[in-house]
Amino acid sequence: MADSDLITLYSDRILALATDIPHLGRLPAPQGSARRRSPLCGSTVTVDLVMENGRVTAFAQDVKACALGQASAAVLGQAVLGLTRDDLVAARDALAAMLGKAGPVPQAPFAGYEVLIPARDFKNRHASILLPLEAACEAAAQAEAGM
Repeated sequence: MADSDLITLYSDRILALATDIPHLGRLPAPQGSARRRSPLCGSTVTVDLVMENGRVTAFAQDVKACALGQASAAVLGQAVLGLTRDDLVAARDALAAMLGKAGPVPQAPFAGYEVLIPARDFKNRHASILLPLEAACEAAAQAEAGM
């Protein structure tokens, strides 16, 4: 990877998101909890959440990932409260399509994923970027199953 590629990939906006991740930590009594790990880079994200009436009412995430995974977690953390499992699944699928198939940026409230468009060309980074949403989808499914 050339220096100019790295500069493009790790923009100031991505780095700013990576340093300001909402809802860091763990919940004391989550209804759903999921840990996802990228075997390629070793990044891990654990998501805890609580749902009421089918919507996320409490959320926490433990993020041990590269700057791209951290930026993804920041976008998720800014948007997640009040969303349904279907909202999370749609966002995950839209983000995967944006990265892998040059699809459009996910719709609001996930438009912040636009900052990760430069990662399209770096397929080895896609798994880390998807970890937060994958963990959130799995945790939401657990929460719904237990309701």
